Amino acid sequence: MRVTLFDYGAGNLHSLAKAFATPGVTIAIEHDPIAALATDLLVLPGVGAFGPAAEALAPGRERMRDALAAGLPCIGICLGAQLLFEASDEARAAASDSSPAACAACARAAGRTWVGTRLRATSRCWPRADS
Repeated sequence: MRVTLFDYGAGNLHSLAKAFATPGVTIAIEHDPIAALATDLLVLPGVGAFGPAAEALAPGRERMRDALAAGLPCIGICLGAQLLFEASDEARAAASDSSPAACAACARAAGRTWVGTRLRATSRCWPRADS
């Protein structure tokens, strides 16, 4: 199994690589958001600021959303879970100029809820979790 950690320049990559290091798992660290999609499991790490991380993801954000909608398994940790939204409470305009912000307040208004550590969403920017 190939596990790819997307490196947006500030994540907790070393700790994550150690956590996934098990027999039969190949760990890759990828700076290119499109190349990061050639994997069995995509990990979007936590730690860092939304604005710079969203800028690093921007060239591949739509392709990444499409891959997740098509079933690519993904673990988003803290900041990593926020990166596929249009914006965050931290940096409302950082991810997109073309659509309204989908920050936490907007997520609540749209009926998104937190279930344990999984986000259930029904929007074009984040595929719905099935379980």
